[in-house]
Amino acid sequence: MSSQAWRARAGSAFTCVKRPATGSRGMVVTNHPLASAAGAEMLAAGGNAVDAAVASLFALTVVEPMMVGLLGGGMTHLRLSDGTHTVLDGLSTVPAAGRPDMFTPVSQDWPAALETVGRENAVGPRAVAVPGNLLAWCEALRRFGTLPLADVMAPAIRLAERGFPATPYLSECVTEAAADLARDPAIASLFLPGGAPLRPGARLVQGAAAEVLRCIAREGPGALHGGAIGAAVATDIARRGGLLSEADLREARLVERAPVRGTYRGVEVVGPPPPSSGGVHLIQMLNILEGFDLGALGFGTAEATHLIAEALKIAFADRAAATADPAFVRVPVERLLSPAYAAERRARLDPARAQRWGAGVAAGESPNTTHLTVADAEGRIVCATHTINSTFGARFLIPELGLIPNNYMALFDPRPGHALSIAPGKRITTSQAPLIALREGRPWVALGLPGGLRIFGSVLQALIALVDHGMALQEAVEAPRVWTQGQALEVEAGIAAPVREALRAMGHEVLAVPHVAGGMCAIRFAEDGLLEGAACWRADGTAIGVGGGLARPGVRFWPDAVPPARPLSSAPAPARG
Repeated sequence: MSSQAWRARAGSAFTCVKRPATGSRGMVVTNHPLASAAGAEMLAAGGNAVDAAVASLFALTVVEPMMVGLLGGGMTHLRLSDGTHTVLDGLSTVPAAGRPDMFTPVSQDWPAALETVGRENAVGPRAVAVPGNLLAWCEALRRFGTLPLADVMAPAIRLAERGFPATPYLSECVTEAAADLARDPAIASLFLPGGAPLRPGARLVQGAAAEVLRCIAREGPGALHGGAIGAAVATDIARRGGLLSEADLREARLVERAPVRGTYRGVEVVGPPPPSSGGVHLIQMLNILEGFDLGALGFGTAEATHLIAEALKIAFADRAAATADPAFVRVPVERLLSPAYAAERRARLDPARAQRWGAGVAAGESPNTTHLTVADAEGRIVCATHTINSTFGARFLIPELGLIPNNYMALFDPRPGHALSIAPGKRITTSQAPLIALREGRPWVALGLPGGLRIFGSVLQALIALVDHGMALQEAVEAPRVWTQGQALEVEAGIAAPVREALRAMGHEVLAVPHVAGGMCAIRFAEDGLLEGAACWRADGTAIGVGGGLARPGVRFWPDAVPPARPLSSAPAPARG
């Protein structure tokens, strides 16, 4: 199917806002142009995809401060030049002082139980979990990069010290969070100057953050995890009444994990394992949907959208019951990935009617985000999702450091006795899904995005757009999305009005939203070695490709543009005619 043929069967059509980039030596796709430029700078300097990815991540802490930071957590999925895959788990963990009943839920019903009295698990010092981002980034660079830490951090330090113009997207994020940000004088001074949200084009300078980055460039991750920066973080949070301690930071550990794998219509899908729910439940949904001809049903039709929505509800029912930190909960990964289990669930699915779904696996035994995708010409791929969880994390700033803590405690179940309940040292369960897909053993596409619970459902839809509908990469990342976990079915504006009405007739509670999840960053790998990068309209995403290369050996420059009187070699001079 050509990249345009899907339109003939589509129930919803759309026009792409952005265009892709191509490159032969490397590709960097992040959710900010200056972060993509930081990664491209490393490739131009002779670095590899890991050098570029780490440089971009540090730059994102400066130019996307509402999404990612040193006090956040996340997962990095790497494919190395020899074809091996590994996942570096830098997810946040519960502080040692955390306890199952530390918050009071406003409801005992899921998922309403995630909201707590006073929003203590989402805003303020008690919402802060132990960060792991810096450990993951520095370990990736140490093991798989080629450039010094100081070199890859240089663009971030420059951006923090000199400042950069705020984008409309950053300004909108500030406006949405303004009521919470106004309660903290330090964060308000940066993002609400004069009491008003930072204007597009206004220069944002972060001098304190620049000094912290310089310290880390000199001392490495120990500056936060056992050093003076960590001591300052712990002191500030303790003063505010939070639980994160200096010992928590000193004892934080990175975990390396093997990815999970599945197939969909001949495409091998490789993603992160638990405590990420993204890889497991993405493959689970693909197994369910493989029994339907989604291509024949057409993109954005009511029939195809209904099937995707039901698969999402099934996955979220199982996720709530059994997916959590495998060090604390027995996660039935083998059953969740099993085609036989998918067939059981598919047999109950009504193609014409929405229904409620309970978990099909036993409950586990238990006592907004940024993304980048980077590749180089030698076959290395970095697909990384790292965040401070919600927009602006816990929504306060540590003044002397210029750092915004995460609010990852909001992802735990505040009710004791469940798979996602709070326990000291327990890793958060995330929906992050940094995906690498292969055809015939070769990389075909790598993609991911921020967006909390909506991440792996959005990855699912992009993969379906590529495999079943034959969309071009730019079309797949920008295509209208839907999402549900069992309540309302969220639909973007690109889903046509007649389709929405048909979905309502099937029993779905349709809710129109401006966007589902965040900006997707993707790379597609052509057989001739060309890399195609694409970013979508939902963020400031920018793809930068690196082509060209160094001069051919033996080439010399003659300033006067006149060839030499005699040949450079001992060979006879060519005859003149």
